Amino acid sequence: MVARDASLLHPIKMAKKFNPPSYDMSLADHGFDATEYRGLTYPLGEHAPEIGELYHLLPDIGWTRLPVPGNLRHINIWLLADEDEHGEGVAIVDTGLQLPDTIAAWEKLFAGPLKDKRVTRVIVTHFHPDHVGMAGWLCKKFGVRLWMNRTEWLMARMLTADIRNAPPEEAIGQMRLAGWDEARLENMRQKGWGNFAKAVSPLPLGHVRLFDEQLLTIGHRKWRILTGGGHTPEHSCLYDEDNKIIIAGDQILPRITSNVSMMASEPEANPLAEWLESIEKFKLRMHDDTLVLPAHGEPFHGVQQRLDYLAKGHYDRLDKLEAALKQRPHRAVDCFGILFDRDIDDSVYGLATGEAMAHLQYLEKSGRIPVKIIDNVQWFGGANNF
Repeated sequence: MVARDASLLHPIKMAKKFNPPSYDMSLADHGFDATEYRGLTYPLGEHAPEIGELYHLLPDIGWTRLPVPGNLRHINIWLLADEDEHGEGVAIVDTGLQLPDTIAAWEKLFAGPLKDKRVTRVIVTHFHPDHVGMAGWLCKKFGVRLWMNRTEWLMARMLTADIRNAPPEEAIGQMRLAGWDEARLENMRQKGWGNFAKAVSPLPLGHVRLFDEQLLTIGHRKWRILTGGGHTPEHSCLYDEDNKIIIAGDQILPRITSNVSMMASEPEANPLAEWLESIEKFKLRMHDDTLVLPAHGEPFHGVQQRLDYLAKGHYDRLDKLEAALKQRPHRAVDCFGILFDRDIDDSVYGLATGEAMAHLQYLEKSGRIPVKIIDNVQWFGGANNF
């Protein structure tokens, strides 16, 4: 249990009709009515901080949100009371996209609830730009180190450096394999290459490495680093085993499923197999009364049920996909209607292609479906269908 006087973060303004909360590990005394949805319990109901505001889950764990364009709308940022050789301060977990609105939200925090609070370190769960985008800006502003898994840091460094006028031919070739037509490929060429770097501030030259099973002391808590794969190569979660709290990033989300895609940098990988293996790993480690602090959505209980649901969703779609492929061969782009419960428009066409390829690759590598390349396009189907 955290000490009651561990108030290293400034008090914040609560919703008007509630009194400031008292703290317990179940969050039962915060004054909000818990809600249940699809077997998960949300101890704060639908309450969440506004963009640039700070809410105390516990005396030493703060929660804020930053804007994300599109359907996600936000990313959750966690602020942890910390201590180092210079004294007390705050560790930041995940950082938001490099956008003017994000910078404005951070400046609002540093002028308000984080005023006069020293940042001790910046921790990033994985390389996606909504998580790492402001890491360099924050590290430079406060003169602190970036803490990150080595593979994830290298991915971010590589992608921020890879800026070209046109996509490499290998990337075009991968989309052609998936079944993209020439008009869509030409549109891809016209967009250039290097959009990742536009959303990520320049990263520090070095980092402090996070690795699987590492025990990290932050303030009065000890956090175990649990590494998951599939969404990204080595996604870091922070797990307080003693108090049953996990900062889960995108590895465990309550209401949406994380994208699991083939990456251009590793076309022979099997990310869906890594994702399903990670689910089993986390199931073995998580108590069901663990409080999950996700990157998107609200804190929740019911992690075992959620992990089961995530795995079942993929296994069901794999079975459905296999059955369809045994009827006739499909390209990746032919599988959208089987895999997704929504229309796939241009805004998500690339993500849908990557996820379809991950499912097809899983079936092919597990020996369930053969693949054949015809005119530079991959066709997946039963052996007698070609």
